[in-house]
Amino acid sequence: MTRRRTLICGAVGGVLAAPFARHAESADKVYRLGYLSTGQSYAEWTHRDIFVASMRERGWIEGRNFTVDSRWAQGHSERLGAMAAELVRQEVDLIFCAGSPVVTAAKSAPATVPIVFFYIGDPVRSGFVASLARPGGNVTGMGGLGKDLHAKQLELLTEVAPRATRVALFVNPAIPFHNAALAEVEATARNRGVVLRAVELRSPDDIEAACASAARERADALHVFGQGFLFAQGARVARLAVEQRLPAVIPFEEVAKAGLLMSYAGRSVDDVRRLPYFIDRILKGAKPAELPVEQPTRFYLTLNLKTAKAIGLTVPQSLLLRADEVIE
Repeated sequence: MTRRRTLICGAVGGVLAAPFARHAESADKVYRLGYLSTGQSYAEWTHRDIFVASMRERGWIEGRNFTVDSRWAQGHSERLGAMAAELVRQEVDLIFCAGSPVVTAAKSAPATVPIVFFYIGDPVRSGFVASLARPGGNVTGMGGLGKDLHAKQLELLTEVAPRATRVALFVNPAIPFHNAALAEVEATARNRGVVLRAVELRSPDDIEAACASAARERADALHVFGQGFLFAQGARVARLAVEQRLPAVIPFEEVAKAGLLMSYAGRSVDDVRRLPYFIDRILKGAKPAELPVEQPTRFYLTLNLKTAKAIGLTVPQSLLLRADEVIE
């Protein structure tokens, strides 16, 4: 498991203590967890087995002392608010979710429900927590992909495709973190003599149109900002990128394994393994406000050589030596 850096948290006021107190709960209570997603249902969730196994390691057995109510939006973020409200009406004890739009929707629910997020961009700039060390509300978890991460992705993309001068950037302007990251990427692009062409990608329905727009812009490469629905739909982006012979980078290694050229970021599976720590603490009485947000301390580079061959690209040896995983 990837080592994580936990920020030390000082004392936080007990104003929100009552909603999360569990000391009086009976030992045989079956807790109801709410799973909220923009892409995959809980039954289809790529990392469900890892989550269940990690919960078991902490004494939580699905079907015995916890159950999961699942709501997913099939890539349509506008549906998430109603789904979060529905989970609250079902009186779930906690909601866990990944991705900025999903956390935004979950936070629209009453603050009596604790929320644990994982694998999101910047929880502070997105307004989810007051600070990493002192979340200060009913929300905590694992997040913060790191300042300049997207700029580093663009650097790697131009390293693997040095002749690329026009890069299509798939971005969702409805996600605050995307807007902040866009400014960082633009600065890197200027320094490297690269022209960026921002292309909106808001839902799975936009994938074909976004790729067609990249073709019209005569893009030499593709930079894809992460969104939750891309875990399930990333293979479509990968297929279209290969058809257009576009070297591409994304934060999700799952999509690189599905056929996109490369990925660079933390691993979502590490967050999933750590997720039960937060759930366990909260169900046993801890307040989210007092559980510091954790960040990844290592990022992984995945390269798909099958895709490189398919698009006629030779990956520099220097980059291959730095890769954490090479798909051949």
